[in-house]
Amino acid sequence: METLLPVLVIVALALFVIARTATVVPQQSAYVVERLGKYSRTLSAGFHILVPFVERVAYRHSLKENAIDIPEQVCITRDNVQVHVDGVLYLKVLNAELASYGIADFVFAIIQLAQTTLRSEVGKIDLDRTFEERGQINQQVVSELDKASEPWGVKVLRYEIKNITPPADVLSAMEKQMRAEREKRAVILTSEGERDAKINYAEGEKQQVIKQSEATQLQQINEARGQAEAIQAIAAATAEGLRKVAEALTAPGGADAMQLRIAEQWVAQFGELAKAGNTYVVPANLADIGSVIALATGIGKREGTGGAR
Repeated sequence: METLLPVLVIVALALFVIARTATVVPQQSAYVVERLGKYSRTLSAGFHILVPFVERVAYRHSLKENAIDIPEQVCITRDNVQVHVDGVLYLKVLNAELASYGIADFVFAIIQLAQTTLRSEVGKIDLDRTFEERGQINQQVVSELDKASEPWGVKVLRYEIKNITPPADVLSAMEKQMRAEREKRAVILTSEGERDAKINYAEGEKQQVIKQSEATQLQQINEARGQAEAIQAIAAATAEGLRKVAEALTAPGGADAMQLRIAEQWVAQFGELAKAGNTYVVPANLADIGSVIALATGIGKREGTGGAR
């Protein structure tokens, strides 16, 4: 029994030493080991044995992406309006040694730097543009934080603004402005619709007048063309008639027939002259009808001879 007790003590001491020196590092984690208070190495995922009483795990870091909530703060825009802004920041530890010895608390430092950078970026723009430029503000914050956190072994991946809350009176004014803008757009659209309708109606009237004038023009052209063709037909018929008369005069017995026809026409026209009124002019040689017929016959012969030629 007395010999068993020292053995048990030695075994217990060995187990205690193993428990203090054996270290299991989880996946996506990194442990910083110090040897006699000085940085020794960084342990990756797996099982590791430390030198008893000489080495120890000083810092434990997770290599996973971490989301940090940025508390709400008051920011003043360029047009001197106070707005409450909060957000969320995503970062990741890339170098466990720098994250351990580069800064005391990199999470606290990044939160403070994110708030100051956000106040600076919001102060550069007006209130109306803070909602439109949210993406640009996020990019600027990430750029500034990434530059500052590089010596700490931390990578800032992205920053997102969650809420931008203006004061109540400013919200009321913005709602009135938006309502006025909507009413303005409605009036503009209505007026544009009426204008387009009037333009379309005037264009229709214009096309109608043009079509009517073109129809009138075509009608006049067709009528003029018809009258010209009629005149040409009458002239052709008259010329054909005169040609037939000339041929008849040159034929045997044509002169006698012409004399008879002229005498009949002269007597008929003189009779009509007598019916026209109570007062009329009587030729001096009324009794000499033969001379009148002879004169007309001579003219007819000359015309007939000319037509024949």
